[in-house]
Amino acid sequence: MFIKTLTVGKLNNYIKKIMDNDFILKNIYVKGEISNLKLHSSGHIYFSLKDSDGKISCIMFRDAAKNLSFQPENGMKVLATGRVSVYIKEGNYQLYCSEMQIEGVGELHIAFENLKKKLYEKGLFEDEHKKSLPKYPKKIGVITSATGAAVRDIINVCKRRNPKIEILIYPTLVQGDTASVEIINALKYLDKKEDIEGIIVARGGGALEELWAFNDENLANAIYKCKTPVVSGVGHETDFTIVDFVSDRRAPTPSAAAEIMIPKLEDMYKEVYDYGQYLYSYMERFMDLSYNKINSLKSKLELNSPLNDIVNGYRVLDNYKNSLESIIKNKIYLEKDKLNEYKIVLEGNNPLNSLEKGFSIIYDEDYNIIKTKEEIVDSDIVRVRLKNGEVKLKIQVLEESNG
Repeated sequence: MFIKTLTVGKLNNYIKKIMDNDFILKNIYVKGEISNLKLHSSGHIYFSLKDSDGKISCIMFRDAAKNLSFQPENGMKVLATGRVSVYIKEGNYQLYCSEMQIEGVGELHIAFENLKKKLYEKGLFEDEHKKSLPKYPKKIGVITSATGAAVRDIINVCKRRNPKIEILIYPTLVQGDTASVEIINALKYLDKKEDIEGIIVARGGGALEELWAFNDENLANAIYKCKTPVVSGVGHETDFTIVDFVSDRRAPTPSAAAEIMIPKLEDMYKEVYDYGQYLYSYMERFMDLSYNKINSLKSKLELNSPLNDIVNGYRVLDNYKNSLESIIKNKIYLEKDKLNEYKIVLEGNNPLNSLEKGFSIIYDEDYNIIKTKEEIVDSDIVRVRLKNGEVKLKIQVLEESNG
């Protein structure tokens, strides 16, 4: 029997031709619940349709998507029309949807919305209860599967950003009936450890039922009561769980959760350097301001120095001295003028001036001027003042006359 050997691409192409030519698969109606919904910026819609028995990947191109009368959401039950074909590059078959109608909202989605509403009304999602993340953690805890991609992504991010931070991994189930209980036990254990400064709860993406362990009410209460800050890194960017709402921070992926929790080592070095530069600049400014202040105070001291007062006092005294000397000189000058005037008057009225004309003055022995003849008695001793001197005489009256 001859067996034909095909390349992978040719095999996928062969299968695609079979499916494309199948009468049923060319125009089919598929009913299911939307999950893994991604509304791409290009306008294309990527999602899965699932039920209790299985799941199929779907795509709706932009031209078909713009005719939708509703906004697709995870958990919606829809009836999709389209064709089933193979995506050759991946070897995956998928439903290419041309039309889609709402059938109803899935039971898991309803349960999710009801629990979200209940916990919101209890205040578990309020921002006032959110704890701040550690700025420079030394050790963090990670709750995730030991074998999943999430733990590898977190370790890689930590090594890349800051290998000095220690990571304590607490492995748990992240899917299944007992997963939420294991995650709660891990939270309680890590929360009691004093050296754990932050906790990451993480797992990769998946359908709503695959992430259902993270929609558990008891787990939400455990995170709410946790004293250590918790970052949720569950699923992909479009996946939302109750854990996302109750955690202190929500990250779109496990890697993003690690980036939120773990600061870059070079950023820390740069921050320390910037603080050093700021401190140096601050000290320079402080020294400049202090120096200027000292100079200002020095100038004020120099202006208000007692020595200045003394020097100025000397100047004032000199001014007073000069003024007083001037006043005294003026006073003396004026007094001299007055004395000269008095001298002139005195000289003009000096009786001794008459002596120059041949007159004389007669005094008694006590130098009292004798003015009348009656004051002269015989044998009196008198003094006569003449022009050139004074003589002492004894009087002898020889004759008297009147007039």
